[in-house]
Amino acid sequence: MQLVVIAEEQERQLAEKYFPGISVLVTGVGALNIMKSLRDIPLDTEIFNIGHAGSSNFEIGTMIEVTEVRLNHPNVQYPEPEFHLSPIPQQEYDEPRQTYRKSVCYTGVDFVLQSDYKDCVFDMELAFICGMGFSTVHSLKHVSDNLSLHDYRKVGAGV
Repeated sequence: MQLVVIAEEQERQLAEKYFPGISVLVTGVGALNIMKSLRDIPLDTEIFNIGHAGSSNFEIGTMIEVTEVRLNHPNVQYPEPEFHLSPIPQQEYDEPRQTYRKSVCYTGVDFVLQSDYKDCVFDMELAFICGMGFSTVHSLKHVSDNLSLHDYRKVGAGV
């Protein structure tokens, strides 16, 4: 079984463009919504996560193939889990693979407004999807903002 997981309805267009023909589940934003929405999904389901993400230095509109996800806890001094994602199968792309940057995603519980981390994206769901134990997780993130709620809201409004 395959499933596209998105946080918000406004991300459905991305899901349908990049993963056509795969069922889409809208979970809601954040960890609790992920856990509630995915708790009854079999762990051998192939998950395709796509959605908006912030970045301190990638241009808005850039598509990022996430290769690794970590929790966004910049002030902790102990090791935290890191999850390595499966590459997205070539046939799932409607554009050549080389057009997508590869990067790490940091997942937090709050919208990130500033960070010293470079060459990465920030979201609020992906690490929690991985932490639930799914055997195959893929992820594409669309850079919606440069750590700005104002820019993010413009993308959500379709501006």
